[in-house]
Amino acid sequence: MGSSLDIYNEHFGLRERPFSLQPDPDFMFWSPMHRWTYTMLEYGLLTKAPITLITGEVGAGKTTLLQYLLRTLGEDLKVGLVSNAQGDRGELLRWVLMALGWPADPATPYVDLFAQFQTRLIEEYAQGRRVLLIFDEAQNLNRSALEELRMFTNINSNKDELLQLLLVGQPELRDIVLRPDMTQFAQRVSAHFHLKAMDEPTVRHYIAHRLKVAGSQTALFSMAASELIYQATGGIPRLVNQLCDLALVYAFTGNHKRVMRITVQRVLDDGVFFGGGTREQERQVK
Repeated sequence: MGSSLDIYNEHFGLRERPFSLQPDPDFMFWSPMHRWTYTMLEYGLLTKAPITLITGEVGAGKTTLLQYLLRTLGEDLKVGLVSNAQGDRGELLRWVLMALGWPADPATPYVDLFAQFQTRLIEEYAQGRRVLLIFDEAQNLNRSALEELRMFTNINSNKDELLQLLLVGQPELRDIVLRPDMTQFAQRVSAHFHLKAMDEPTVRHYIAHRLKVAGSQTALFSMAASELIYQATGGIPRLVNQLCDLALVYAFTGNHKRVMRITVQRVLDDGVFFGGGTREQERQVK
């Protein structure tokens, strides 16, 4: 007997699950907002911006964009990805070194670690490569950590760009950078874009796109169902995925071949869709 997901996919004529919560570049959907965001990412890299800043709500698709970007980078960039880095400046530098695959002995003093870091950057540059440090969930970095990152960019001199920083985080990151005491850091930000939620027509296209990538040959969601999904999720991709997946489960359980508005409403009424921060929206659409 096949697994539940095999049966689920077979019932709807799908090759794979269309609404997984895990970021997957294969399902990349190019909404206007995502195109603008990706353009700013490319702009920051091509212009060798010291710091590029991308912000957006939780689940807006920032990590998926990052993963897509990582697929396209050439051999002239050495990339280090740092997620949820915390701690003092010494710990931050160790996070950076480990992300780049370089030694980061806990017993080594900060000054020596920084000297090693600078030497490695110069060595990479001599071999025709720049170093790109990507900080995901960068809203968790405190002021001293951000100031340390600004100091990292001082390693660059004149036209020699050894290091670029890409900071990706929730809207709080933008608020931190715009504080009066962060002026010096803000002046190093050469490219910035805020990834907003999708509007209702975009949500409909988003749902159709993911279904098509997963192998669907028909429109599995009615327009009314998609409209209710938008209302309940606010157009946040991760929440859209979660609610769509639950709606497909409910439709499968009821032996229905399409998801209608009543199916989505039943998911909401049963309280199985938590949809972080959207409870008020759910009450309003009932």
